[in-house]
Amino acid sequence: MKLKWSKRRSAWSAVGGAVLTAGLVLANPVLAQEALATSESGQVVHLNASAVREVPQDWLTMQLAVTREGADPGQVQAQIRAALDASLEAARAKAKPQSMEVRTGQFALHPRYGNNGRITGWQGQAELVLEGRDFGLISRTAASLAPLVVSGSSFSLSRQARQQLESDVQREAITQFRGKADDIAKAFGFAGYSLRQVSVSSVDGGHGQPRPVMMMARAEKAMEADAAVPVEAGKATVQVTVSGSINLR
Repeated sequence: MKLKWSKRRSAWSAVGGAVLTAGLVLANPVLAQEALATSESGQVVHLNASAVREVPQDWLTMQLAVTREGADPGQVQAQIRAALDASLEAARAKAKPQSMEVRTGQFALHPRYGNNGRITGWQGQAELVLEGRDFGLISRTAASLAPLVVSGSSFSLSRQARQQLESDVQREAITQFRGKADDIAKAFGFAGYSLRQVSVSSVDGGHGQPRPVMMMARAEKAMEADAAVPVEAGKATVQVTVSGSINLR
């Protein structure tokens, strides 16, 4: 008899525990949601959507260089500094915020060696950098800063333009993702969906590649002092991809 009573108590305990667990799930919304998510785990769809936009590059960076050679490194450095200071003062007089900004670039002084391995002289170079949105002002200023010559140029998106473009493309990609998720849910006969996991990634092609420009040699008189250096901007591309998974419901 004691053995039968023990088995009966175990059976009632098991039933009571099941009722209690069910009551906790119904009374606790968090547990209920977890149970629902578990039940929907078999109806998961993975998808992605991308948006791409191309805009003209609005920022020009132009490097100008001055090179000097001589037997004495101090004299070479002094000559470079005199040429750079004069050009820097002239460029600053035309500078405007965002339109054309002026800064110094790299400076280098290297020895030159003969066949016997001994130093035969010194060569130095310094850079002046013009950058901004006003391509015409930058190119005209660069042409007027003799004895400096244009050593390179590149185009890109300004910080403000890049941030605005990425924000616009991101909104477009998210809208496409949501629209695709709605279409998939309806196509499978579900009323809607819930986000399970999502990630956003972007590819910024906004940094322009260096483009060839006309080099200004001091000995050449084909260009007038105030003639503009020919430049032409390209385009920048930003792509945003939204990837994730949804639960159909």
